[in-house]
Amino acid sequence: MKKYFPILKKNQLFTGIHDDELASLLTCLHTRLGTYQKGSCIFKQGTHCTDLAILAEGSLHIQNDDYWGNRSILGQIAPGEMFGESYLAPDSGPLQNDVVAVEDSAVLFFDARQILTTCSCTCRFHTLVIQNLFFAISGKNRQLVQKLAHMSRRTTREKLISYLSEEARRQNSDHFIIPFNRQQLANFLSVDRSALSKELCKMRSEGLLEFDKNRFRLLTSSYRL
Repeated sequence: MKKYFPILKKNQLFTGIHDDELASLLTCLHTRLGTYQKGSCIFKQGTHCTDLAILAEGSLHIQNDDYWGNRSILGQIAPGEMFGESYLAPDSGPLQNDVVAVEDSAVLFFDARQILTTCSCTCRFHTLVIQNLFFAISGKNRQLVQKLAHMSRRTTREKLISYLSEEARRQNSDHFIIPFNRQQLANFLSVDRSALSKELCKMRSEGLLEFDKNRFRLLTSSYRL
């Protein structure tokens, strides 16, 4: 477990927690480690979640398949990121999406009841974790609003411009790597893959961007929506 301390310290949940406190805190929160092969389901739609989780290694997708098998990718989870926090309330109901390993992955699980209930000694670091959880959930809500901003665009090009512009701002560079391949990006933006690929090629021909697989470079242009 100790080898994952650097990853845990990157998560907002553990902001302000010292290394000597972290080991005690993980015991207090009944932390356990789960390992998953590529394609395995960590959380499954329709089941109930009682844990908050942080990805320690690998990559995960939050996804949803409709009755006919059409897939939508709602989000990507990278090492150090938290998930499951939306279902911590007792009346949250069953999970509405699957969380699936995109590659071999390791996940740390924390008992939600232990997080929300301070221990008998009322340790400083446990109280701090509850405060950090509030701020982390607030940050996740902002990410959801941004995803909705992409989805509200009318055309494939507008969705691409919205998403790629946000990635450039987030990574503070006009050169950046996105966490999706073409099919995954199409699923994330809820567009047809062939239409997305065709639009990317058009945008490259018009001098708006350059790309190689999931590497992008946005170019200066007078283009306006």
